Amino acid sequence: MTATQVEDGAALEVRVPLPRKRIRHEHRRRRWLLVIVAAIVASVVTAVSGAGDVMRVDGFGSFLEFFQAALHPRADAGFLGLTATSAITTLAYAVLGTLVSLVIGLVGGVLTSQTWWLARPQGRRAGRVGWFVTRAVLVVPRAIHEVIWGLVLLAVFGLDPMVAVLAIGIPFGAVTAKVFSELIDEAPHGPYTALLAAGSGRLPALVYGIFPGALSDLLSYAFYRFECAIRSAAILGLVGAGGLGFQLALSFQTLQYNEIWTLLYALVVLSIAADQWSSFVRTRRTTRVLGGSAVVAAVLAAFSWWWVGFDPSVLWQGNTWTLAGRVLADAVPPTFGGQSPLDLLGLAGITVSMSVIAITVAFFGGALLAFPSARLPWLGLRRRSGGLLWTIRSGLCKLILVLLRAIPPPVWALLFLFVFYPGVLPGALALGVYTAGVLGRLMAEAAENLDGRPLRALRAHGTAEPLVFCYAVLPAVTPKFVAYGLYRWEVAIRETVVVGVVGAGGLGLLLNQQLASFDYAASLTTVAALILLTLVVDLGSAALRRALR
Repeated sequence: MTATQVEDGAALEVRVPLPRKRIRHEHRRRRWLLVIVAAIVASVVTAVSGAGDVMRVDGFGSFLEFFQAALHPRADAGFLGLTATSAITTLAYAVLGTLVSLVIGLVGGVLTSQTWWLARPQGRRAGRVGWFVTRAVLVVPRAIHEVIWGLVLLAVFGLDPMVAVLAIGIPFGAVTAKVFSELIDEAPHGPYTALLAAGSGRLPALVYGIFPGALSDLLSYAFYRFECAIRSAAILGLVGAGGLGFQLALSFQTLQYNEIWTLLYALVVLSIAADQWSSFVRTRRTTRVLGGSAVVAAVLAAFSWWWVGFDPSVLWQGNTWTLAGRVLADAVPPTFGGQSPLDLLGLAGITVSMSVIAITVAFFGGALLAFPSARLPWLGLRRRSGGLLWTIRSGLCKLILVLLRAIPPPVWALLFLFVFYPGVLPGALALGVYTAGVLGRLMAEAAENLDGRPLRALRAHGTAEPLVFCYAVLPAVTPKFVAYGLYRWEVAIRETVVVGVVGAGGLGLLLNQQLASFDYAASLTTVAALILLTLVVDLGSAALRRALR
C-alpha cells in the first residue's frame, strides 16, 4: 500500500506496510483459491480419463425429442385428474416434511453455529469442542439421502405416510440446521456483541441481536426448503409414497414423454407457487403478511395431515420397534461386502470429483441467471432497459431456473445418457444442471435481500451502475453465494446416490448395488463412508468460508 506526500513541491511516495494479520489472511485466501482450481482440474481429468468415447452424437435426436414433447403434454381429463390428485399428495408430504425439518433446523441451527459456542472469549476452547460435537452429530442424518431414509423407513413402517414425512424431515432438518447456522454466523454481529457485553444471555442476544438481521435470509431458505421438499416428495414416490413421483416412474418406464411433461408441469406449478409465496412474504414483510402466511401454513398442515392420513401413533407401536430391531440386526456388524478400504477410498475420490464438477457448473450457471432474474431496483435496470423488456427477461430467467430444478436429478441423468456414455460426466452434469436451478434461486433472493440504501446513495452521487455492481453488490453478496455454494456441494455428495442409474461410479453406485441385493451390512459400511466424507467436506467448507471472508 502506498501514500503520496508533497515535500518542497515534489511528490514523495511513502510505502505504508499492510498489517501482518491482513497479509496472512491474503496468503491464506490465495492458497485456498489454488486448491479450488486444482480440485476442479483434477476432477475433470478424472471424469474424462480412461473413459474411451465420451459423447454419443447419434443421441441428440432422442434428447431433443424429449424436450419437443414439452409442447404436446397429455391433457385429457382422466390424466389431468390423476395428475391433480397426485400433485395434492406430493404437496401434503412436502408440507408435513418441511414442518418437521424446520423444527429440527431452527434448534439445530442455533446449537451448531459458531456464534452460539464461541461467543465468550473465556470459554472458546470448550466452545470449539461443543461446536465440533454438535456439527458431527448432525452430519449423520445429513449425509444419508432421503431416498435411503425412505427405503430404511419402509422396512420399519411399511406403506405408511410416516415413511415420506420422516424421510424428508430428518435429513432436511439436519441440512436446514447447517444452513441456518451459517446464516447466523454471517449475519451482522454488532447488536449481538453489544447485548452480550451488557450482560445478556446467549439466547436472548441471538433472538434480539441476530435474528432480526437474518430474518429475510432465514425465511427465504425456509421457503426454498419447502420447494425442495416438493421435489423430494416426488422422488420418494419411487419407494411407495405415491404422488407425482410414482406416476412419473410409470410414464418413464414406457417412455411416454407427453405424460412425463404433464407431471413435470404439475411440479413446476407447485414450485412456482412456493416461489411466489416466498417472494410475497419477503418483499412485504409486515405483521399482517407474516400472520396471514402463518395461518395459511397452519391450514395447509391440517389439510395435509388429513389428506394422507398421518398417524403419529405408529412411532410407539410395539411392532414398529420389533421391525426396527430386525433391520438393525441385519446391518450389524457392518461388512465391506467384497470391497477393501482402498476400494472405498478410490470410490470416495470419484464421488468427490463428480460433486466438484457439479458444483462448479451449478455455481457459475446459477450466478449468471441469478442477477437477470432478481429485482434490483437500486441499479435502475428496469428504467434503463424498459419496463416491459426487463420484465420479460427477468421472467424468462426465472422460468429457466424453475425448469432446471423442477426436473429431478435422476431424470436429468437419464436424459444425459442420450448424449453421453455411462460414467462420471453424465452424473456430474445432471447434478450440476439441477443444482444450478437451485443455486440461481438462492442467489437471486440473496441479491434481492441486500440493503438498498447505501447502493441508492452511491447512484445518487453519480456512480455508474457497473461500478456499483462490481464494487458494492458483488462484495456484499459473495459471502452468501459462497455459503450457499458450499452447502450445495455437500448436498451434491448425497445426491450422487440418485444418479447411480447412469453408472456414474463412486459410493452412490456402490450403495445402489448393495441395496438392490439387500446387503444391509455392506450398505451400512458404505453409508458410514458417505458420512465420513460429508464430515470432511463440512469441515473443509467451514475453513474455506473463514478464509474467503
